[in-house]
Amino acid sequence: MLIEDDRELSAEALKNILLGKSSETRTILEVFQYHNEQMAALVGKEFAPLTLSRYKTALEHTRSFIQWKYKMDDRQIRDLDFEFISEFSFWLRSARGCNHNSAIKYMSNLKKIVLICVNNKWLKNDPFQGFKLTKKEVVKNPLSRAELKRLTEKEFEMDRLSNVRDIFLFCCYTGLAYVDVKQLKRSDIVTGMDGDLWIDTTRQKTDVATRIPLLPTALEIMQKYEEDPLCCNRGVVLPVLSNQKMNAYLKEIASLCGISKTLTFHIARHTFATMVTLSNKVPIEKVSKMLGHRSLKQTMIYAKILDVKISEDMRAL
Repeated sequence: MLIEDDRELSAEALKNILLGKSSETRTILEVFQYHNEQMAALVGKEFAPLTLSRYKTALEHTRSFIQWKYKMDDRQIRDLDFEFISEFSFWLRSARGCNHNSAIKYMSNLKKIVLICVNNKWLKNDPFQGFKLTKKEVVKNPLSRAELKRLTEKEFEMDRLSNVRDIFLFCCYTGLAYVDVKQLKRSDIVTGMDGDLWIDTTRQKTDVATRIPLLPTALEIMQKYEEDPLCCNRGVVLPVLSNQKMNAYLKEIASLCGISKTLTFHIARHTFATMVTLSNKVPIEKVSKMLGHRSLKQTMIYAKILDVKISEDMRAL
């Protein structure tokens, strides 16, 4: 057995197998938990807090699945097979109500744990072999020029709505994600080689450096909050609230502006990529760099939905 598993051949190894103390007694959740503890120690160095949070959620989903399926608190690593994987995938989409892409994310988290087991020879074969981890392409419609204009010109009676609208517009003209605009410090605003002001920061999600020239609209919004007490105390550019509150206020703003789309900060990012940059002939390579993407493939998703650009190009043809 030891030779077949390509493991160390020793008296200790033989004794452990006979006494049931072999490495195969390691459990799924035990290895998963150890992985998460190591990841937690590297948060801020190699991993973002959100990545750790997703792995913690994946661990809890795996724990719940084992209790539901096997009526046990944990399972041995050797029990990881194709049936376990396919049943877990089905459970995520049915009992847990995850959409396809969310289920694939959690399955990918589990696959990393499985590969640790395979590489350590605790598991002979990869149970994910033959299992497809393919995400569905999700197309989110950006704001049209008319909607962006309507949002910009709308006068709000309440300051809270006006502030949230300003922050959303700032993201539309810079392409920053929610977490990046929340953490944007005044020290991140620098003078570029052209003499204009630029954003010089690092995306939290990908840890990729991004430099963005500030457009006039973004500059106006930034200058509007220069004397804001919250911004002065924290040394940040804008008074960004919690994600939950921001999204709740954005729904209210969309309703008041007659916009049927669900406004989120990801929509603002899409708007920057499409309406603000690509449709105005900014090369996709430059857009990719400003968005902080690791590869051009990520940016190509935005280019696919540019019906306006297709129409303009075909008219020119």
